[in-house]
Amino acid sequence: MALLFANNNSLSAITTKPSGLSGSAMNLISTQTASSSSTISFTSGIDDTYDEYVFKFINIHASATGNFTFQGNAAGASGFNETMTTTSFVAYHDESDSTTALEYNAGGDIAQGTGFQYLNISGGFDIENSASLSGTLTLFDPSSTTFVKHFIANAAHMGNGDYTHNSFVAGYFNVTSAIDEIQFKMSSGNIDAGTIKLYGIKDS
Repeated sequence: MALLFANNNSLSAITTKPSGLSGSAMNLISTQTASSSSTISFTSGIDDTYDEYVFKFINIHASATGNFTFQGNAAGASGFNETMTTTSFVAYHDESDSTTALEYNAGGDIAQGTGFQYLNISGGFDIENSASLSGTLTLFDPSSTTFVKHFIANAAHMGNGDYTHNSFVAGYFNVTSAIDEIQFKMSSGNIDAGTIKLYGIKDS
C-alpha cells in the first residue's frame, strides 16, 4: 500500500491553507504598547475587511486599583460614548483557598448606557509589580449597517487580596451605524504597561 506524506512536516512550516478549509487565520492589524497611558485608542483598521475583530490584551498593569474598560465610536462620531447593553459574570478564588465564588455581578452591567464597560468585573486590580490582566475582546461584524454590534470578552486578572478573577462579558452596541473605533482605559489611574494587539478574522 502506498504511504502519503504531507508536504509540510510541522505546523510552523505550513504556508498555505488547504483548499477544502473555509475561513482564515487571525491577521495582525496593529499593536499598541502602554507606557503610563491614560487611554489606548484604535482609530484605524476596523472596517469591512474582516468579519470579526479580536483584541488581545497582554499583561495590562495598572497604576491604581480600578477596572480595565472599553468603549467605541460609531463611524463619524467622537467621544467614545455609544449606547451599550451588556451582561457579565465572574469566577474567583484566593491564594489561601479560603474564598471561592461563581456569580453574576450586576455592578458590571450596562443597560442602555453610554459609559465604559468593565472588562474585569469584580475585585479591583492588584497594583503590586507582579500583578496584571490578560484576555480577549471579540467584536462581530462592526461594519454592518443593519444589525447591532455584538461583542464578547474574557479576562483573567490578579485582584486585591491575592485573588485570581476570571471575568466574562457580553453585549452589544445598540447602533446600526458601523463601529470603527475602540478605546481602552482604566476606571482610575493609567495603564502603566502592557500590550494590546488587534487582529482580523474572515469567516469565509
